[in-house]
Amino acid sequence: MEERPSNILLVEDEENLHEALKLNLELEGYQVTSAYDGNEALQAVKNEYFDLIILDVMLPEMDGIAVAETIRLNNNEVPILMLSAKNTSADKVLGLKKGADDYITKPFNLEELLLRIKKLIEKNQKLQEKSTLGNTYSFGGNIIDFKAQEATTKYAGKVQLSKKETMLLKLLIENKNEVVPREKILQYVWGYNVYPTTRTIDNFILNFRKYFEKDSRNPRYFHSVRGVGYKYTE
Repeated sequence: MEERPSNILLVEDEENLHEALKLNLELEGYQVTSAYDGNEALQAVKNEYFDLIILDVMLPEMDGIAVAETIRLNNNEVPILMLSAKNTSADKVLGLKKGADDYITKPFNLEELLLRIKKLIEKNQKLQEKSTLGNTYSFGGNIIDFKAQEATTKYAGKVQLSKKETMLLKLLIENKNEVVPREKILQYVWGYNVYPTTRTIDNFILNFRKYFEKDSRNPRYFHSVRGVGYKYTE
């Protein structure tokens, strides 16, 4: 995968603190998306793939605990670092129970916060690293050549693949037998903030079925998981 800046969602309603944190995170090389309340945060999570969420507990409309709980109920495992003025162990336990990976109380030491952010992102990246594929991959009588961007298929003969088709195939195969969330596909294949519609990904999956499946209506390899993402199985 190409090196890219880690993408952080910063959810904090106190404007001065928000701007100071955003500036410091950008100075560290992170890409930062801002949200100022719980609903805005959930909408951002729905639309974009994040490497980390920094989540204030005391938010207008919906508090950070409810936001974290909702994110986890949707099976999103994005790392969450909670910020809170509440410093009792009961508050901390509740935050961790509802889905936070780490919990830091205000006022906090900036250097410590940046270190915890770095560690959470690195840990998440290690968990997400799959066995890296070589230049070619074979399955069911099909051979994909990622470097040449072409496939020799059992049912459609030789097929020239576009760059985005090649990237999507590689991502799905690297995550074999696991659902890859739509947001992750959009972020990895299309890049930040230039997201096409879900229909575009569906069309790519339909192409893969034409190339590689015996019966495209009853796919063995390439599956759409409604409302979640896409999956390659063997």
